[in-house]
Amino acid sequence: MRISARADYAVRAMLEVAVRQGDEPVKTEAVALAQGIPHKFLEGILGDLRRGGLVSSRRGGSGGYRLARPAAEITVADVIRAVDGPIVSVRGERPNRLSYTGPAAPLLPLWVAVRANVRRILEGVTLADIAADALPAPVRELAAEPASWENP
Repeated sequence: MRISARADYAVRAMLEVAVRQGDEPVKTEAVALAQGIPHKFLEGILGDLRRGGLVSSRRGGSGGYRLARPAAEITVADVIRAVDGPIVSVRGERPNRLSYTGPAAPLLPLWVAVRANVRRILEGVTLADIAADALPAPVRELAAEPASWENP
């Protein structure tokens, strides 16, 4: 699995909106500056997040973005899907749409298992978890394993 720059920026932008939002919407410029995201690129990402129902926007001088629902109800998976589509694909296809024959047949359950594990992690972590530096125990445990930080 590869996390695109677009997905990384989207999660970071959502976190910035989550922690900054108050009475006034959060301006695109503030998010771009705080997270080091190119402004024009961020505008496109925020458009995708709006179309995905994750943020709402208001135009004008007092405009900006707000989360469309509480941070505790928005998972990292929701954000990635809004900007990149399916979380795990094989050659651009969802694993359950593939078929293999002969000695390659066991690849299908392998790809499905990879997708299930990635989904389990990303669907189990909300923006509120990250903003509070309170990742779920299974995520913390995986990240604490020294081998998780090594590149084979």
